[in-house]
Formats: sequence, C-alpha cells, structure tokens
Amino acid sequence: MSGALLGSGREADVYAAGPGRVRRRYRDGRDVTDEAAVMAYLHGLGYPVPEVYEAAGADLVMERVDGPTLLRALAAGEVGPREAGRLLADLHTRLHALPARTSTDPADRVLHLDLHPDNVILAARGPVVIDWVNTTEGPPDLDVALCALIMAEAASGSYVPPELAGPAAELLREYLARVGGDPVAYLDRAVARRSANPFLTREEVARLDAAAALVRSSAPAAGSSAAPAG
Repeated sequence: MSGALLGSGREADVYAAGPGRVRRRYRDGRDVTDEAAVMAYLHGLGYPVPEVYEAAGADLVMERVDGPTLLRALAAGEVGPREAGRLLADLHTRLHALPARTSTDPADRVLHLDLHPDNVILAARGPVVIDWVNTTEGPPDLDVALCALIMAEAASGSYVPPELAGPAAELLREYLARVGGDPVAYLDRAVARRSANPFLTREEVARLDAAAALVRSSAPAAGSSAAPAG
C-alpha cells in the first residue's frame, strides 16, 4: 500500500510511507535492488544519502529528507550560483574519494551520473544527494563530465526558467574550477549517454552539442589544478 502522493518525476512517484519515511515507485516497474545496495553502501561510509529501509521490486522505502532542493534555493535567491557550484564540486569530490563497491579496478569509483541541483536536498544536517537510479562504477571524470553537461544544458535553455540560464553558466564555471580532473576527455561519452536517455525530448537532445561546447569553453585547461577551497 502507498500513502499520499508527495511528488512525481519523469520516472517515478514518491508517496508518504509512515513517519519519517517515503516510498519511491518506478512507473516502469524496474527493480531497485542495485540502487538500494549502492545507497546503503554509501550511507555506511558516511556519504550523505537517504537511509534505505526496504527495497523490493519497483519500490524503495527510504528516509524522508525535508528541505528545499538546491535548484529551488537557487531560484529563490537563497543560494548563489558560485556557492552552488562549490557545493556540487564538494559532493563529487567526497563521492570520488570513496572506494568502489564492487569493481576490482582501483581507479574506479561509485558514479552518480545525474548529480545536479534538483537532486540535492538542503536538509538541516547538510546537503543530501538523492536519485541514484543511474548509478554505476567507473572513471570519476565521466561522472563530472555528465554533471557539467547537465549544467550546461540548463545554461543553454533546457530544464530551467530563462532567468536561471545565466546563473547556471556561472555555477558551471565554478563547479569545473573546483572539481578538478579532466572531464572534457569524457565529454563525448557523456553526450552519447545523454542522447540515449529516453526521457529527454527531441529538443533537449538537439541542444546537447551547444551544451558540450559550453563545457569545453568553461573548463580549465587539462592538467591544471582545481581552485582552492574557501
């Protein structure tokens, strides 16, 4: 049974599931076992993800995390784009400092592959990363490239109101300056993954080349150091 509907995204619906809990259900019936295992692994290592209580079939019961998304806070002017860029870079740096869960390649890490302001909740305890449906393991720079591409899509006119396009570009520059690595080397792979996403519209796919060009022009030169924290 499901409680009151709390929200719906492109792929899933979220319902109340008792005190302090929510149930997310994928509409296409996909199995949540692997996603739940990754979240439990990261939670055990202290990374900020919701705690998982149950995982069966298409249903994932997890901790209810209250607070605005980073996107909503940006839109309300409660967080500036540079601060948001630093926050996303920090979340990615912390994630990629942890060992992979299953891969035997020591260079591999857990990848989120959809880390953007609408998947970060600004909870009382700090930012919490949600929506791990795309998670896999591999090179961290691919994760960074996809995050940067999504930010560049927003700056190019996708997903956000026109007044947020400029802040999205500023966020992108700050994120790339802070996160380090060489995401441009994985940008073609990131574009290919985004192009294959069945939930993107034809218009959104058509903007990917412009978004990729913005990532290339915004990224520090390969091999340069990330900006110091602060």
